[in-house]
Amino acid sequence: MICTLCPRNCRLERQEQEGRGVCGVGSMPKIARAALHMWEEPCISGTRGSGAVFFSGCALRCVFCQNHEISTDCFGEAVSVERLREIYAELIAQGAHNINLVTASHFAPWVVQSLSPALPVPVVWNCGGYESAEILSMLAGKVQVYLPDLKYADNALAVKLSAAPDYFEVATAAIEEMHRQVGDCVIEDGLLKRGVVIRHLVLPGQLDNTRRVQDWVSQTFSSGQVLVSLMSQYTPQPNAEGLLARRVTASEYRAAAQYMENCGIVDGFLQERTAAKEEYTPPFDLTGVR
Repeated sequence: MICTLCPRNCRLERQEQEGRGVCGVGSMPKIARAALHMWEEPCISGTRGSGAVFFSGCALRCVFCQNHEISTDCFGEAVSVERLREIYAELIAQGAHNINLVTASHFAPWVVQSLSPALPVPVVWNCGGYESAEILSMLAGKVQVYLPDLKYADNALAVKLSAAPDYFEVATAAIEEMHRQVGDCVIEDGLLKRGVVIRHLVLPGQLDNTRRVQDWVSQTFSSGQVLVSLMSQYTPQPNAEGLLARRVTASEYRAAAQYMENCGIVDGFLQERTAAKEEYTPPFDLTGVR
């Protein structure tokens, strides 16, 4: 296939198990782990865990990605649409509150096939926010919960860290479309059944970027329409340089949380700074894949 799925619009060929585009993978779904995951927001993980399926490859390839083993190195194993359906059923049988599709955008046409017939639990689309209108149109009616990042309001920073000069425009348009599709948040028994959770990872030395993200959220959505998750878990990766070589300080995160409150954003989650540990990244060892 000549791929135009994501906003990169590579127009390069992706064979079943080999691709030359930015995402680095072929067209056949490739996954590195499928297991119950307890480290999402409480309304996603609940008491039994989210049925997380981690897909290999990524169109953003952020230099600070803590999942670089699968996002950049593309570790994983190709699976069929039929096997994906089996994996969902296995996770649901284990007690998963939902099926959490992590960075699946570059496999969207095949993932959409795997979601028919409809699952008995909500489907969570867990992504970097850099989504095309084409992908989102495929997902309409198939996904109940969107879990996008809004990484940058500063496109210069987006260029530096993700080589995505149009990140803010693309991601904000995508998030508005996500909300249009699923509507305001619906929580039952502490679990999110429908809605949008916007994640933002505070980066070291980049408080202005965080404040601009929060400004956009507060100016775009009213209370109760979306949830916001302000994350502190930035973990320096090997060969990180400059500000990226250190963790977010306590004072930086407090300032980000205070600004969020000042913006009137009260629906959402703050994160303990102890989350900035390597053990919060699951082992990508093909658990649940075969």
